[in-house]
Amino acid sequence: MTRRSHLQRRPVTVLSLLLIVVAMVLGTGPSSSALSESDWWNPAARPAPDSQINVSGEPFKGTDSQGQVRGFVDAHNHLMSNEAFGGRLICGKTFSELGVADALKDCPEHYPDGSLAIFDFITKGGDGKHDPNGWPTFKDWPAHDSLTHQQNYYAWVERAWRGGQRVLVNDLVTNGVICSVYFFKDRSCDEMTSIRLQAQKTYDMQAFIDKMYGGPGKGWFRIVTDSAQAREVIKQGKLAVVLGVETSEPFGCKQILDIAQCGKDDIDRGLDELHKLGVRSMFLCHKFDNALCGVRFDSGTLGTAINVGQFLSTGTFWKTEKCTGPQHDNPIGLAAAPQAEKELPPGVKVPSYAADAQCNTRGLTELGEYAVRGMMKRKMMLEIDHMSVKAAGRAFDIFESESYPGVISSHSWMDLNWTERVYRLGGFIAQYMHGSEGFISEANRTKALRDKYNVGYGYGTDMNGVGGWPGPRGADTTNPVKYPFRSADGTAVLDKQTTGQRTWDINTDGAAHYGLVPDWLEDIRVVGGKGVVDDLFRGAESYLDTWGASENHKAGVNLAAGSSASASSSEWNPFTSYAPGRAVDGRADTRWASDWSNDQWLRIDLGSPGLIKRVTLDWERAYAKSYRIEVSTDGTNWQSVWSTTAGDGGLDTAQFTGTSARYVRVHGLERGTDWGYSLQEVGVYVS
Repeated sequence: MTRRSHLQRRPVTVLSLLLIVVAMVLGTGPSSSALSESDWWNPAARPAPDSQINVSGEPFKGTDSQGQVRGFVDAHNHLMSNEAFGGRLICGKTFSELGVADALKDCPEHYPDGSLAIFDFITKGGDGKHDPNGWPTFKDWPAHDSLTHQQNYYAWVERAWRGGQRVLVNDLVTNGVICSVYFFKDRSCDEMTSIRLQAQKTYDMQAFIDKMYGGPGKGWFRIVTDSAQAREVIKQGKLAVVLGVETSEPFGCKQILDIAQCGKDDIDRGLDELHKLGVRSMFLCHKFDNALCGVRFDSGTLGTAINVGQFLSTGTFWKTEKCTGPQHDNPIGLAAAPQAEKELPPGVKVPSYAADAQCNTRGLTELGEYAVRGMMKRKMMLEIDHMSVKAAGRAFDIFESESYPGVISSHSWMDLNWTERVYRLGGFIAQYMHGSEGFISEANRTKALRDKYNVGYGYGTDMNGVGGWPGPRGADTTNPVKYPFRSADGTAVLDKQTTGQRTWDINTDGAAHYGLVPDWLEDIRVVGGKGVVDDLFRGAESYLDTWGASENHKAGVNLAAGSSASASSSEWNPFTSYAPGRAVDGRADTRWASDWSNDQWLRIDLGSPGLIKRVTLDWERAYAKSYRIEVSTDGTNWQSVWSTTAGDGGLDTAQFTGTSARYVRVHGLERGTDWGYSLQEVGVYVS
């Protein structure tokens, strides 16, 4: 779930009843005879009536000549969010055994004219009124600015697959606070209960599609649990579906008045359960600060409303401080949200915030660090979006100290100044599904880094995520999408998409539902040329590279552990030892501390010469602003291999060209505080 589009939906034309006849002629009903094996992509028994796909041509299979998979990746979607938030926030279903009319119908309270469509009113403005009828007329929904109606009907997902998409990340999503304050619900607001249900519904959707194709394993929608399985699915020409989680209080880890409501055992049980369900990527915080991390704020009216939710959930409003680096969180803004503010207790008001204090004071907590390391242990990928700058920075520190590549930014909710840090680790980035001009502009901003690290790009549609999607550029634009058009790989031909009596056109309707993802990609090509689309077509390979590298990651052996250490000085204390060996004893509760002057050093003897490439330093509060890493083969002649003048404490990782050395020296040149230098642990690694 993410940002709100400000583009307005334009009127669309309702097609005549003739299109129903056309739909039947084009074969949306079950075939009267068995289909040829060569038509493996067409089901033997599609429900009738049903949506059209409006794509011809065989989906491409296999890999390219270099053995790499091809295709697009949607790194952030919510197939089953109609089951979230109490079950009545997103109206309609992704599939139904009872057919399209049952799947694509509005919530009961939206009838007869949307007068009680409260969330429509909150998210879209106006009075919330709309024609509630879905199938077969679809007068008012789905639409690019209708945030409460199903956009992921299975046949629309099928069209996206036929148009070249090969990876889809289905983020299981909910929010207990939104559920609790929303007027309409038909189930519990417990977040983990909803996550379990959405996971099961995704497996049910796989079985639903398999049934059309003749039995288990035969459909195009394949849930995968490792990267090798995903590659095999794509090799068959099918869609690899990855399960993720985006929720505000995972494992029950909320915090009330800054007191955590969970412990390490809850985190371990939760991660084990999610992994067993097939989840391989997740967010640790979303919208509200929790016991694991602080969030990256929302802005404007929505930000004010979510800050109210933050108070209702945690007992505290967001707190800000001045940022210490180029990265910053989103500005909270001072826009009023009267409907939400009515929920506050009498006398409680949303605070104002200083314009020059744009970073969340809350970072990654001790429990959050435990969760990050728990995800690494289980080879899972961390979604960095929605984390505060402070939390994200610490997560990067941890991953860099372990050379762990499993970091994902899936929908433009990360400060772009982190981009190279993600790519340097081996992570993956996708951009939110902006309009073509905006998408191209943001893609071009980071193009040089993609070229530098030889990686592809992704998009995050966030459909069913209450975000808003690209509006129409208009029928009178000078460079419209012309129907029919060919897919990016050239094997498929796509015409305008028709469901029931409604036909959508990207030029006049915008990205109204998931079936228009290929049309949106064609719009990007028309507006900006093939370059961005080519990068996107390499996205599936790059995503799977990140996933595979995470699965294959092995913790490095710390050559410094238990080694002999000496120092220029050690702070004296009658009760505690701050001797040099405390920095290599493998314990986080001990440390070496120097005298209180600038020119100080800690020397580690590894015992014998060997190749080293990486040094990690876990600073206590007394850190070095300026220091260098020096190496030596004899302990007398020193070579500087890495240095910085912008140290900020925390967990630092120095990476450099492999060098043979027996001795490693951390040489402090300028203190970052009035104290000396203090290191809790130093690690030295071959890789």
